[in-house]
Amino acid sequence: MTKQILIAEKLRIAAILNNERVDQFIVAQGQHQIGDIYLGMVENVHPGIDAAFVNIGESERNGFIHVTDLGPLRLRQTAGSITELLEPRQKALVQVMKEPTGSKGPRLTGNITLPGRFLVLQPSGQGVNISRRINEEAERDRLRALAVLIKPPGTGLLVRTKAEGVGEDQIIDDLEMLCRQWETIQSTVETCQPPVLLNRDDDFVHRTLRDHCGPGLDKVVVDSLQVVERVKAFLGPEKNTVAVDSFASAEELLEAFRIHAAIHQALLPRVDLPSGGYVIIEPTEALTVVDVNSGSFTRSATARETVLWTNCEAATEIARQLQLRNIGGMIIVDFIDMESRRDQLLLLEHFMKAMGPDKARPQIAQITELGLVELTRKRQGQNIYELFGGQRPNSGSLGTVATVPGKATMQPLATGTVQAPVTAPTAPVTVPTGPGAANVVDGSNGGSGNRRRRRGGGGRSGASAPVETPATPSATPGEPETSPSPEVESGPSSTNAPETVAIPMNEDQKQVFSWCGFNPALMAPTPPRDSNAVAVRVVSPGGNTQSPLTEAEDPTTAATVVPQPKSDETADNTARTVGGNAAVPQAETPMATRGEAGPTATDNEQDNGRPRRRRRRSAA
Repeated sequence: MTKQILIAEKLRIAAILNNERVDQFIVAQGQHQIGDIYLGMVENVHPGIDAAFVNIGESERNGFIHVTDLGPLRLRQTAGSITELLEPRQKALVQVMKEPTGSKGPRLTGNITLPGRFLVLQPSGQGVNISRRINEEAERDRLRALAVLIKPPGTGLLVRTKAEGVGEDQIIDDLEMLCRQWETIQSTVETCQPPVLLNRDDDFVHRTLRDHCGPGLDKVVVDSLQVVERVKAFLGPEKNTVAVDSFASAEELLEAFRIHAAIHQALLPRVDLPSGGYVIIEPTEALTVVDVNSGSFTRSATARETVLWTNCEAATEIARQLQLRNIGGMIIVDFIDMESRRDQLLLLEHFMKAMGPDKARPQIAQITELGLVELTRKRQGQNIYELFGGQRPNSGSLGTVATVPGKATMQPLATGTVQAPVTAPTAPVTVPTGPGAANVVDGSNGGSGNRRRRRGGGGRSGASAPVETPATPSATPGEPETSPSPEVESGPSSTNAPETVAIPMNEDQKQVFSWCGFNPALMAPTPPRDSNAVAVRVVSPGGNTQSPLTEAEDPTTAATVVPQPKSDETADNTARTVGGNAAVPQAETPMATRGEAGPTATDNEQDNGRPRRRRRRSAA
């Protein structure tokens, strides 16, 4: 996996890329940012909510601090009402722990922390703590002993994950820098009047590298040559293993890596899955709702495999989207219903493994009686909707407006419709209206023609929805349009011998398919000719796959005949697929014979460019 960090310092936006795909945004915007240290003044104390409001320089919204976050601000250490611990007009040294959202002011704390590259200094803390991500016991003991020796009296230290394997000199230098920073803050408190900002990490490049630079980093790309030297100075000995590149401007950097397009895509509610399914993500004021649909994925042998495969793909993508969109708070995920408890357990294990690298520590709470997965994720700054999204002007609550960095234009995004970023004036696009316009609207919210399986048999019986053929515009006016005809299965195969398919799979793929109970035939590059009798033989990568029939005759290698179910029922009651194409009844979709141009159904019922006459029914 190739990991890159893009830093556009002039626009104060950065991105983490894994295998050329954006997985996380880092944005420093707003008047109050996480980690800012203020000298404020207590305005109001409310015993009814055990909290107080602190003036930190914003006239409209004061900061909010709860009694559990007072720390050294307490007037006395014994327990009591907040009116006994704080008083109006009291000076308060506080730090922003949560940025303001909507009409709410920033969340404050009296427990100051100063993060470094390898350590976190806690001036009012106690003891030494080691990151839970450091698993080797010998390394934990080494770091703990070193931290105890160098810790200043009356403070606390947190050893970060990046300190694993780092020499003592680098860790000591990091601690000395944090101590000097704390001494500067203390001296400023004695000479200034509240409210005032005491400390902010304005070096965006340093903060981004400090929080996200680690093992596995391959490249850092910045927006100027001056920043290159600062990056190399920060990397130190690692500069020989990490490539550093630069662009002439921040706008060129964002355009080269399509960051604008990634922001637009992340604001859309619909996320497509590799196998044809899709996920709908809808944020609300109280929580975020995620819906999973199988879409057009019907290649699995059974409905159970289709559901489990789609849910596992959705779990991986949801874990990525939570990080990419920085969604926090309560999250409800509506996976496709699964009857098997074993499948539910496999899905939860896969979901937890996918969310493992997330530093916001998502926690799965429970599965409700309706099959909904409840989880929580720690809020860390503003999400992507608060940073780049907004309400479309003069449209009430419909639609979304994306404001990307470095762009003066505001571009509307329709629900479920992918819209590329506008880089130059373009010709206006005419949107069809009227009765026929419904056929060209992207049905992202359930308009795919596929139904989801629901408890109680709601999706197990009854006829499937008719499949409509989208209109295909003619390349040249007046010429007949040809429509590709799907092959319709007319009966069982005439050959009795099963078709032998050689599937190359490595050990990891074998373990995953065995663990999930999937059919190896899913890895076939083309669907088998007869799905009722298929002999699947698994070979090693690079093995002989050109003549599997000859190899199958060897008695030492056993080919497994995988019978396919003959039922027309699928996970979503979709049309049955044959050779990768949907078998559509001829009465619903006209098909062209070979060598002839078949008529194509359009909104205006045109045939070869001429309107078709309709017969009017006579009034009874």
